[in-house]
This record gives sequence, structure tokens and C-alpha cells, in this order.
Amino acid sequence: MDSTFSVFGLWEGFYNDPWFWQFPMATLAISMAAFLLVATPWTIVAWLDPVALRKYKIQQKPFEVKRFLLPSIGRILLNNAILASLLVLSWPLLKLTAVHNNELPIWYVIVAQLLFFVLLDDFLYYWMHRYMHENKWLLRHVHSVHHRVRNTCGINGNYMHWLEYSLTATLTLIGPILLGAHLYVVWVWVIIRQIEGADGHIGYDILWNPVHLLPVYEGPVYHDFHHAKFKGNYAGFLPYLDKYMGKTHIPAYLRYVQGKKKGLTAVEIEQQENVQHAAEKTG
Repeated sequence: MDSTFSVFGLWEGFYNDPWFWQFPMATLAISMAAFLLVATPWTIVAWLDPVALRKYKIQQKPFEVKRFLLPSIGRILLNNAILASLLVLSWPLLKLTAVHNNELPIWYVIVAQLLFFVLLDDFLYYWMHRYMHENKWLLRHVHSVHHRVRNTCGINGNYMHWLEYSLTATLTLIGPILLGAHLYVVWVWVIIRQIEGADGHIGYDILWNPVHLLPVYEGPVYHDFHHAKFKGNYAGFLPYLDKYMGKTHIPAYLRYVQGKKKGLTAVEIEQQENVQHAAEKTG
């Protein structure tokens, strides 16, 4: 009986704290909402596959929406349930961090913090992602789940093994914890991170995509090539890491970028690639 009361006392002390619901739980809810807000309309677009947008498809082949829609929704629910459980277990440690809800810093400090979060998260994610490809056990048992989809749409952004999802979420929190960021800044950062996670899988390269307004993000093409070619392009936001961390850029992606600079559309670039491959085979 005493042990039962001590367990309830521990719960009463930690998990009935309003800060528990404001920090980890609200952050998780905002994260999921931000992802779905971006992923849902683009998933509908991919499902409909309108003729007017086909020239903007990065991969000129059918999307795999019908096959992976329900599995993706299932993974989102399962992964967030597991992550919520892990946040409950780790709350005694999270509560000790310097993340706070006191006075907001001045605007340029917030901007600097967000930029730091992007740079740090991308650096850490590059190495985690690359290791998941280079380690045969992790690739086979964990990361291969995400790579079941070769031509992705928005909802596939969070279609991954629960361990990869939890590790990715952990990386997202490292920057805010290191700087002791304001809770609202954490929320803005998580929204930015999930926008990138959804947009990176939409499958369309459209200039008027509003996500291009993010100053450090170059759009979905970079990660789309990672799904199409499997190896290379390991970062999230910033493709420069592949250049300086071992030349892990995907050559076809670099040719695509050059084609875009020449004013070619996605379909024209793919046609050019097909002609080149045909010439190489015959020649």
C-alpha cells in the first residue's frame, strides 16, 4: 500500500505540474498539428495528381499515395503515442532544463536562436541519417521503413520506425535545451522543423510553394532525390553539408540544380536525364 501511495505521490509531484503540459505535451501536439497542416493538402494534391501540376513533379512516375496513406497515418499515431510515453518517462530530466516561459528575448535574439537550431539540428541529423545508411543493422531494421516509399507525398514525411522518429525528435530539442530557450521560441522552431519534414516529401518542385519563403530552406527536391536514389543527400535543410562532410551529394540532384538554373522544368530535366542514360547505354 505504501509503495502504491509513493508511486501516486511521484505522479502527483511531476505530471500534475502545469509546466509538463505546457512544455513537452503542448510541444508534441503543436508539432503534430504543424506537420499535418502542411502534409494534408499536398497529399490530396498527390492523390488527385492534376494534369496542370504534372510538369512540376520531381519524379515523373505515379505517387504511391493509395498504398502508403493508411500505413503513414498509422505510423504517425503510433510514433506520437510512443514519443508521448517517452516524454512522460523523461519529464523528471526535462523539468531540470533551462527552457522557460518567462520574458521573451528581443526579436534578433530569437532569430539568432532559430538559426542556431537549424544549423545544429541539420548537422546532427546529417550524421544520424548517414549512419543509419552506413550501419547495416540500423538500415535493415529501422531506416528501411522510411525508404519503403520511393516517390513520396506529404503524409509520408513521418512514415518511419518509432526509434528513428524518437531520435529525430530528440535532436530537435537539443538546441533549445542547450540555450535554455523560451517556450514560444521552442514552438516556433518545432513548427519550422515539421514544415520542412512535410514539405521535403511533397514530390513537387513549384516556385510559388510558400515554404520557399523560409530563408535557409531550398525546397523538396534535395530530399526527394534521396528517396529516389537511396544513398546521398543526408541533411535536412542545408545541402552544403554533403559537400563538406564527404562529398555525399547525389550526382543526379546536382544535375537537376544545374538544369533549374538554365530555366528547365522538372519534366524537361528528367527527359534530359533519360536521353543521357540512353546515350551512355548505346555508347
